[in-house]
Amino acid sequence: MALSLGEGGGSRLRRQLESGGFVAAEYVKQLSQQSDGDRDLQEHRQRIQALSEETAQSLKRNVYQNYRQFIETAREISYLESEMYQLSHILTEQKGIMEAVTQALLLQADRDDPALGARRAATTDPFLPLSAKEAAASEEGRQRTLTTLLEKVEGYRDLLPESPSKYLVYNGDLVEYDADHMAQIQRVHAFLMNDCLLVATALPNRRGAYRYVALYSLDGLAVVNVKDNPPMKDMFKLLMFPESRIFQAENAKIKKEWLEVLEETKRNRALSEKQRLEQEALPRPAPTPPESTNPFEEDEEEEEPSAEEEVVDLSLEWIQELPEDLDVCIAQRDFEGAVDLLDKLNEYLGDKPVSQPVKELRVKVDERVRQLTDVLVFELSPDRSLRGGPRATRRAVSQLIRLGQSTKACELFLKNRAAAVQTAIRQLRIEGATLLYIHKLCHVFFTSLLETAREFETDFAGNNGCYSAFVVWARSSMKMFVDAFSKQVFDSKESLSTAAECVKVAKEHCKQLSEIGLDLTFIIHALLVKDIKGALQSYKDIIIEATKHRNSEEMWRKMNLMTPEALGKLREEMRSCGVGNFDQYTGDDCWVNLSYTVVAFTKQTMAFLEEALKLYFPELHMVLLESLVEIILVAVQHVDYSLRCEQDPEKKAFIRQNASFLYETVLPVVEKRFEEGVGKPAKQLQDLRNASRLMRVNPESTTSVV
Repeated sequence: MALSLGEGGGSRLRRQLESGGFVAAEYVKQLSQQSDGDRDLQEHRQRIQALSEETAQSLKRNVYQNYRQFIETAREISYLESEMYQLSHILTEQKGIMEAVTQALLLQADRDDPALGARRAATTDPFLPLSAKEAAASEEGRQRTLTTLLEKVEGYRDLLPESPSKYLVYNGDLVEYDADHMAQIQRVHAFLMNDCLLVATALPNRRGAYRYVALYSLDGLAVVNVKDNPPMKDMFKLLMFPESRIFQAENAKIKKEWLEVLEETKRNRALSEKQRLEQEALPRPAPTPPESTNPFEEDEEEEEPSAEEEVVDLSLEWIQELPEDLDVCIAQRDFEGAVDLLDKLNEYLGDKPVSQPVKELRVKVDERVRQLTDVLVFELSPDRSLRGGPRATRRAVSQLIRLGQSTKACELFLKNRAAAVQTAIRQLRIEGATLLYIHKLCHVFFTSLLETAREFETDFAGNNGCYSAFVVWARSSMKMFVDAFSKQVFDSKESLSTAAECVKVAKEHCKQLSEIGLDLTFIIHALLVKDIKGALQSYKDIIIEATKHRNSEEMWRKMNLMTPEALGKLREEMRSCGVGNFDQYTGDDCWVNLSYTVVAFTKQTMAFLEEALKLYFPELHMVLLESLVEIILVAVQHVDYSLRCEQDPEKKAFIRQNASFLYETVLPVVEKRFEEGVGKPAKQLQDLRNASRLMRVNPESTTSVV
């Protein structure tokens, strides 16, 4: 096959690739057979790549063109929709005008010819007087006007279900202002109905159409007049706990009308609600049986129905609307309102007999309870945002408890807090300095634990059975904290002093939990005992190796510190180690009548003891004691061996002087400091000191100290 690089070759290649019978495997096989070498294949590859790029550009142009056409079509549809809304509004107005004109003509005809009016009344409804007809027509007209106006508000059907008792009282344009800075926010249109106030904003591209903003019930609405303060005038404030909004009317007359009609509507609403409650509270008269005409029938005493046989009245308006009200509460996330409705129903049906209508109502309500539970469970799931701390879960937890699901609420609450603690630890940035990171880690973890404990005590105060679950959760959370703690402190092979400071910080934070009666110190001890034991044994081995190395190079010579400053520094170090009589071992001209090995051993051993006491808790008692004995035995056995092997009387006297310092000064200081830090004496250290005393009495003894 000829592979031309010209424009004709590109067209042929395009037609070949676009053909319906194109087979890629056959095409590649034929191409490889007809190609002269690598050069032809490279040229053909470039041609296919150019064709691919050209196709991609063409596809992009087509997509862009289609997108522009889609936008233009959507714009045209929007314009047509706006025009249809306007046309519908005009037709509705025309219909209302025609009906009003027809009604006026009929009324005028009835007045002119009373006989004709009587015949018309008899033809339609002979039992309905003319005044009642007019009232019904007026009521229908008000409802029709409300429906006509609200058709122009997007989303009104979801907010205002159709109700025959709802009608429009007043409406008009207002300007909303910011309550703090008195800056204009937006223009709104308010619809005042007999039981609520709807606030909407005008849609920019659709004349006469509005978008829903807020809906307020008149039961919790307060109207406050705002004193004119030019240029801010003709304003009034609406208070809806916990917010407030300020509106400006077009002029003082319209403002006065708004204030008057709002107050009047609220009074009518309260009066009608009071009458309805009084009507529901009235006892229903029992139906009277028809009088019997049988003279031989004996009079029987009528038995009054007992309380157990009381019939449940499910025709009450609030019971019939209860399932729908629950749906609204769940959709609006009004969890408290939904549970209040359930409590009200349970209280009403508490001592009533279970009939078939009650069972059917229970089925509907139980379905809503499952939906409400699912929503509350989702609110507490770890997948939700964990911001806000434990208090953010209080709302969902309290409603689950009210629904009788304390166990599930406890489980979900603890899972939510575990995820929050884990996320906080994971997001903590690892610092270069280990101690700084541990300070941040302890602050984050123990603060979260303390807040969780306080919130748990608030939410589950009356559910004592949930506290065991909290203790188990606290232990698992402490394990998560110890894992992060050990990874940074012990796995990184930090020095014993750094590890001791980190453990001390963790213990101090752990003690803060005792303020609320939660003591987790024993848990942190149990979780850290393995790591601390390993750190003590590792540092003990380091000291023993260093002591053995110094012992191997021991020449038993006095220390010459060369300068008074160095001698003063050594005195301060020994004093900090607890050696108060060090001056008796110093000589003239900065000389010290002790060996360098013994002095270095004293400082290193006391430093180990001080750091180990910071890590101490009862489980580590024997580990610390055995480590101390093992360290001291290395130095004691070396002195014992040197006394037995040294032949020079002068050196032997110097060795005895070092042995005296070690046995009479260092060992008592170690024993005393151990007893102060632990709270009880150590028998092993006493036995070690007594054995050294026997050795000093008989220095030629070949028995080693054990």
